[in-house]
Amino acid sequence: MTAPVEPRTYDAVIVGGGHNGLVAAAYLARAGRSVLVLERLDHTGGAAVSTRPFAGVDARLSRYSYLVSLLPRKILRDLDVDVRLSTRAISSYTPTERGGRPTGLLVGGGEQRTREAFARLTGSDREYLAWQRFYDLTGRVARRVFPTLTGPLPTRDELRRAVDDEEAWRILFEEPLGIAVEERFADDLVRGVVLTDALIGTFADAHDPSLAQNRCFLYHVIGGGTGAWDVPVGGMGALTDALADAARAAGAVVATGHEAVRVDTDGRTAEVTHRTADGEGVVGARHVLVNASPRELARLTGDTPPPPAEGAQLKVNMLLQRLPRLRDSSVDPREAFAGTFHIAEGYGQLGTAHAQAAAGELPAAPPSEIYCHSLTDPTILGADLAARGFHTLTLFGLHTPARLFERDNDAVRGELLTSTLAQLDAHLAEPLADCLATDADGRPCLEARSPLDLERDLGLPGGNIFHRELSWPHAQEGTGRWGVETRHANVLLCGAGAVRGGGVSGVPGHNAAMAVLEAGEA
Repeated sequence: MTAPVEPRTYDAVIVGGGHNGLVAAAYLARAGRSVLVLERLDHTGGAAVSTRPFAGVDARLSRYSYLVSLLPRKILRDLDVDVRLSTRAISSYTPTERGGRPTGLLVGGGEQRTREAFARLTGSDREYLAWQRFYDLTGRVARRVFPTLTGPLPTRDELRRAVDDEEAWRILFEEPLGIAVEERFADDLVRGVVLTDALIGTFADAHDPSLAQNRCFLYHVIGGGTGAWDVPVGGMGALTDALADAARAAGAVVATGHEAVRVDTDGRTAEVTHRTADGEGVVGARHVLVNASPRELARLTGDTPPPPAEGAQLKVNMLLQRLPRLRDSSVDPREAFAGTFHIAEGYGQLGTAHAQAAAGELPAAPPSEIYCHSLTDPTILGADLAARGFHTLTLFGLHTPARLFERDNDAVRGELLTSTLAQLDAHLAEPLADCLATDADGRPCLEARSPLDLERDLGLPGGNIFHRELSWPHAQEGTGRWGVETRHANVLLCGAGAVRGGGVSGVPGHNAAMAVLEAGEA
């Protein structure tokens, strides 16, 4: 725990030391404001941290958040943050069986190679050309929408004019994504690979009338104006540690082991009550920025909480002695696992899994995706492990809403993990269990987290990685100028639940800081 916080008034008190709170702290401190960050845990970073989860094993895993796409380089430049993001050479590999033989679809390694992979799987160039046209369309949208994330919220009409493509607007903003997927692609596997970006942490069907799947898809394809997903070199903790260093270097006080328990405000000044192992304290604030969920914000301020959120993912971290061989021997495992390795994510399989989970059952064939951080960034492994060919695997399971775990979290998690790994084993030439490393106590290096575990460990409401359903990146009723405003004039929401929040982006932190600085200039 840091030294006790002085009972004084700060220009800004930030509740929560996750990456968004640290971004806000760094911006405000660099602008000459006095800033205090109150973090409940004994470390900063929130869900974007690196840890050594396996006893006696020198492997530093991105335990929760694990890839970066939505973080504007502008934020890194503005804050002089020295962190390296590395591009994955392979986008994805999806194993399947056709005609009784193992095969798959490898996307990446150059245009010609990808084109040939589509032709081998589907028998013609049709699906590849459809793929190219579709992602040309999303790329145009990305280049026009992404730069708007760090400015005042555009209206819906302003964003539509910025997109300047009525076909793209209809596909992404107005009709269920499943319509475009089915109209443009014929192959079930290709359809599924496209749809998965709409379902990461989002429990929805391709034709959900709420368009929750469209909003999720949009945020997954606009990052950086390209939609590329990068690997943080040194692990996710390298990024948040650098942000914490930037905030401290600018003069912010970062107090770990300090849990904010109440915010009292009259709209002009506020008091934040915080608790430590030694008791309670109170600090004054001109502005309070809450880097937590909307439900936590309501609890702090005594307001009516929003509807409950629900997460829908299984997160599994593993360390392997070696990468497993594939049944599809035409693909090198070092390439197959370097990008996103899709499992049981055909279009029909995704639909069936959603229907089963919606009916209260665990999916019979749980869909998931895996990637190997250490293939792109071996620095997360100790020198000995790297030399011996060890590798990390991160698995993210879909269509597993929190409600399924409520009857018995441990039992359901174990059952789901077994069936998820069985889906992977079906495409391997050797069982994954034979490749797992063991820790200092002889236990397999594998840990699984359900939505309920994430709620307990990180305070994510219902285990929802976005804190609530993702919002459209434009103004709606009551969203305010920056998308971070609340009903209290001097209390802002700077976490993932802000408009244009979700993912490791720093965007809500940037926008909350801009709102504070703008108010100070008025």
